[in-house]
Amino acid sequence: MSDCCTPNANSADSCAIPNAAANTTADGCCAVTPVRSQTQTTDQTTCPVCGTKGKSIESQTVKAMLDVSLATLKSDGYRFCRNESCQVVYFGADDDVYTEDDLRERVHQKHPDAADVFVCYCFRHTPGSIHRELLLTGRSTVVEQVNAGIQAGQCACEIRNPQGSCCLGNVTATVKRAQKSFVPVAA
Repeated sequence: MSDCCTPNANSADSCAIPNAAANTTADGCCAVTPVRSQTQTTDQTTCPVCGTKGKSIESQTVKAMLDVSLATLKSDGYRFCRNESCQVVYFGADDDVYTEDDLRERVHQKHPDAADVFVCYCFRHTPGSIHRELLLTGRSTVVEQVNAGIQAGQCACEIRNPQGSCCLGNVTATVKRAQKSFVPVAA
């Protein structure tokens, strides 16, 4: 996983998380601590770190994605934080948060342009593999491949995808971004 801090990880002032400079871990990195003002309520639909409204997610997805003991689960229900700049992936009641460091997989929504992060977790497509196919063939068949897998009953996005739902929207958007940046090689 990437470091949450700027290059000077030994300084508490280097933390990339807003309002967290005074709260670092033993290794000098930023601790994910909820940021609440006195007027902010304990609304469990918004991320306690960034305030983004979270998407409700099935507990089986959270359990499948966690790379920590399930004994750490404190909440009955969790939400998914889509905010690319927020470290939190899942959050629940009582400031129960899990970051990407707590998961088995890196999360596409947190790294939408990273070549090696899965955009499709069931069929293992990445922005890099989509770009390679464009370079080799001049087009992408990933959307068709994913649709064929869905039709064949091979999809398990509800469990394998950290967002807990179908990846097809993310795949389509990634293909479109790759096609916009694709420059065919002259023959």
